[in-house]
Amino acid sequence: MGTKSLSKSLESTSKYLSLILRHKPETIGIELDEHGWADVEELIRGISRTHEFNMDILEEIVRTDNKQRYSFNDDKSLIRANQGHSIPVDVELEKAEPPETLYHGTGEKYRKSIDAEGLKPKSRLYVHLSRDIDTAVIVGKRHGEPIVYRVSSKDMQNDGYEFFKSVNGVWLTKNVPVMYLEVINNLH
Repeated sequence: MGTKSLSKSLESTSKYLSLILRHKPETIGIELDEHGWADVEELIRGISRTHEFNMDILEEIVRTDNKQRYSFNDDKSLIRANQGHSIPVDVELEKAEPPETLYHGTGEKYRKSIDAEGLKPKSRLYVHLSRDIDTAVIVGKRHGEPIVYRVSSKDMQNDGYEFFKSVNGVWLTKNVPVMYLEVINNLH
């Protein structure tokens, strides 16, 4: 498969895997531990009831996922999503010192709410932030006409807010108050 995009069936299975490991493990009758880990054998058994699925397919999804959504433990007996959970798990994020500025991409349709209330995690556990504007624009396009906010992350940290960096490079924080946000008007 190499650098080509995932086949349609592999893409569908990858989305199903994301649903299970981030939101609804009960869909296939498994439980995640307190750190979000799922037993790989149970996961394979559960998914293979409705999708063609085995260890080779799971390893291919993890290896080719351009967002690096998943991690195996050392012996590949456990797997978890790196972030994006809507269920309460502790993915053992380490506090990290953020750069001066981070970015948040979303859809223009959310601007009024964000301008009034700041960034909130909504159904997730954390607000997701990007290191660069280009990534934030890509994220924003998933929600319609993109809008990007500049986040004064260093000022937030100096004021006592905590930041975490997931293993795939996404910056996370619990919320971003309005006073630390600025819309970037010219994305081109």
